Amino acid sequence: MVRPPGPWAHREISANGIRLHVAECGEGPLVVLLHGFPEFWWSWRHQLTALADHGYRTVAVDLRGYGESDKPPRGYDLWTLAGDVAGLIRALGEPRAHVVGHDWGGLIGWTLTALHPRLVRSLAVLAAPHPLAVRSALLHDPRGQLVASSYAVGFQLPRWPERSLRAHDGARIETIMRDWAGPGWIDSDDFAAAVEHNRQAIQLPGVAYGAMEYYRWAFRSQVRIEGRRFAAAVARPPEVSVLQIHGADDPCLLVRTAEASRRWAGPDHRLEVLPGVGHFPHQENPLVVDQLLAAFLKSGSAGPTA
Repeated sequence: MVRPPGPWAHREISANGIRLHVAECGEGPLVVLLHGFPEFWWSWRHQLTALADHGYRTVAVDLRGYGESDKPPRGYDLWTLAGDVAGLIRALGEPRAHVVGHDWGGLIGWTLTALHPRLVRSLAVLAAPHPLAVRSALLHDPRGQLVASSYAVGFQLPRWPERSLRAHDGARIETIMRDWAGPGWIDSDDFAAAVEHNRQAIQLPGVAYGAMEYYRWAFRSQVRIEGRRFAAAVARPPEVSVLQIHGADDPCLLVRTAEASRRWAGPDHRLEVLPGVGHFPHQENPLVVDQLLAAFLKSGSAGPTA
């Protein structure tokens, strides 16, 4: 089920030449929520309602290739993905938005803030170091971040990863989430529900392919001119407030890689490391994350100074 019931409304938005499915809740300043792998919009179920209660218009989107959004054969590079979100903000009728992203959604958020700075009021990223921090760590931390990211090497193969993700009703999704989550969440009913919904969502036609294309672009761009151009483009420090939330037990994006993001995070940056939390802070400890986000959005509501 990719449209679980709840106090949100579903819409189809045309942006950047594709159709994006969103779930929307509340009224007020716009907050755009960008999910990661292997998920879809529903991973923000806690924040959709909590931030709406704090007076925000919260919109959780199925990223390109996921959920009920379009799944074109190409466009899974961070340039295009940031363009999708830029187009979404404009299509929602707002001049700017607070942007909150997890995992790939966080990498998109960093990229959007660099390439389309006038559209971003503030940036919050969960389990998502700056793209250049990840790139640097892969080169200079081979026993740490490189080993932690080794799972992505298998995603470079053609066709096999897609079949693996869909096999046995998406059983591998549970394995991935169980391996990446902190110990306090995996025995809960909430974890079981998240696994079930994500297993169903990965089996939608085209989703597994799109999910793998994100990783394939990231890997292949490192040895192409495009990768160097992208690195130069996202090196611009944000002019808006940036909040990083990271799980102390995240096994695939390490805390020290998140800490290295300070170099590119601008003058108004804060990192919060949550003990006992793995790769899914917004689901593993939603109460604390909701409080951190609400306080941050309030303090960052002034937006950019230039």
